[in-house]
Amino acid sequence: MDDELNSQLKPLRERIDAIDAQLIALLNQRASVALEVGEVKKHFNAPVFRPERELQVIERLQSLSGGPLGNDHISAIWREIMAASRSLEKTITAAFLGPVGTYSEQAMYAYFGQSIEGLPCPSIDEVFRAVESGASEFGVVPVENSTEGAVSRTLDLFLQTQLVIGGEIALPIQHNLMTQSGTLAGVTRVCAHPQALAQCQHWLTANAPHLERLAVSSNAEAARLASEDPTVAAIAGERAATHYGLLIANALIQDDPHNRTRFVMIGKQPAGVSGHDQTSMIVSVKNEPGAVYKLLEPLARHGVSMTRFESRPARVGTWEYYFYIDFEGHRDDPAVAAALDELGRKAAFLKILGSYPRSR
Repeated sequence: MDDELNSQLKPLRERIDAIDAQLIALLNQRASVALEVGEVKKHFNAPVFRPERELQVIERLQSLSGGPLGNDHISAIWREIMAASRSLEKTITAAFLGPVGTYSEQAMYAYFGQSIEGLPCPSIDEVFRAVESGASEFGVVPVENSTEGAVSRTLDLFLQTQLVIGGEIALPIQHNLMTQSGTLAGVTRVCAHPQALAQCQHWLTANAPHLERLAVSSNAEAARLASEDPTVAAIAGERAATHYGLLIANALIQDDPHNRTRFVMIGKQPAGVSGHDQTSMIVSVKNEPGAVYKLLEPLARHGVSMTRFESRPARVGTWEYYFYIDFEGHRDDPAVAAALDELGRKAAFLKILGSYPRSR
């Protein structure tokens, strides 16, 4: 049986080896050209990372492919190829909500590729500060969850910062209950970020009602605590279990199987037009009848589709709000530019947070 199997596999493996040899030669050729691109960028002081260009490269290759690789496969492969090429030009750093093992770190690697250098931060405020100070070129921050809604602290910080949004990614959130032993024997407490506890509350009530629920700063911090105390269980992702040497007692315990969190990439460099863009802004209006309708009317008239509308108290005055709005298109698109020009004249306050490639 083994001899027959090996005899049939041998020529196929030899073909794969030959193709791999061609691939590595071509990848090195591609990396050499990428280094030349880097030299040109240095001469013009252009940014190393251009999200709109990378999206265009991936979409072109997806259109050329006849399978069997799917679009997701091509995106994952070329994201890593381009990340490796970027790292040859320059080591890029991205700050994220730490410690190691958080979903923010997972989102960072999914967006930038494994060749990025991560900078864990103790809070979302510190992520913003790291980028503003130049300690990191980019930051990764959560903005909304499909179950729990907006991340209020991120929205508040966007009012204060000069940083812009340069990209986004929607990450599936898969919560796992993990312990040192891989069981709940002797466990008395479960630790997690408050949102994770909320997203798993029905499962915990039905399957582990005896566990005291303790909110901590992040799911990775919960995993760290569980790695030091056998009476503690943590809710976190697989990456945290691996990093902290924990075993999964129960997998996929989130109440909503389609739970996702949207993360945005912040930095100092605005993104160019990709053809599949989104713009985010903050506006406020005078406290008068019909003010919000009058403000948004130019978007509809110019055919600009709004994808998100979120309100936050302004914390000044009485019953005053800021509105966080996402809509399709880039601020340099003619229809969007015309709508924004009218909006700017009608709004009491308007701040463009960025135009960037949409997560697909």
